[in-house]
Order: sequence, then structure tokens, then C-alpha cells
Amino acid sequence: MESVSDRIKKIRDSKNLSQDSFASTLGLQRNSISLIENGKRNASERTIDDICREFNANKDWLLNGGPEESMFVKLSHDEEVAMYTQDLLMDTDDIIATSIKNFIVIYEKLDDASKQVLQSTMKDFLSKMQKEQA
Repeated sequence: MESVSDRIKKIRDSKNLSQDSFASTLGLQRNSISLIENGKRNASERTIDDICREFNANKDWLLNGGPEESMFVKLSHDEEVAMYTQDLLMDTDDIIATSIKNFIVIYEKLDDASKQVLQSTMKDFLSKMQKEQA
């Protein structure tokens, strides 16, 4: 029977994270995650709560099991965008994240007419890209 330890490992694997990265996100040492995943130590309630919060894991699934499609809490589109935006804002080392943040700041400083021109240009660009891919 699958244990909480097994399900924690499934969450980590589903995010393609090393034990180091997973532990770091949770404020733990890699060794702690290794011990938990190997069933040598039980995850604390705080660790379980942190996993659920940081990785959008379904706490009921984590504690009790069930179908893997229940592993994560289902988010609305807006909730998903908010989650990714929060991750983006926290990222200070990635050139793409920095470029996106800089673009947002520049865009918000534009007047309405300039925003309309940019939106129209982007729509034309995306339309052309779709036609080229078809």
C-alpha cells in the first residue's frame, strides 16, 4: 500500500525536482526529504502543510491517497495565472522572468492609445504565426 512518503516522492517527481530543490523550497535539508521519502522519518504536519501550499498539492490525497489526478488542487484559470505570476515575481535570476517583468512595467506606463497600438500589433503577429504553423 502506498504511504504518505511515497506520495511525497510522487509530488516531487511530478515537478521534476531534485531532493535538494524540493527541500530548499520547503526550507528543509535534502537529507530530511531523503529520510521522509525512504520511510525512515514521518513528515511533520508543518512539512505536509508546506508541501500543499508550495506545490498546490491536495492535502486529502497526500494523507489518504486516491487517484493520481487528485494529486493537485484544481485551480481556475485566474488562480493558475496568479500562481505563475507570483513565481515570476519571486524569480530574480532568470533573464526571461526579468524581461517579462520589465515589459509589464513599460506596458503599464504607456498611454491608452499606445497600449491599443501594441495590442493590435500583437494580435497581427499572433495571427501570422498561427497561419504559418497551419
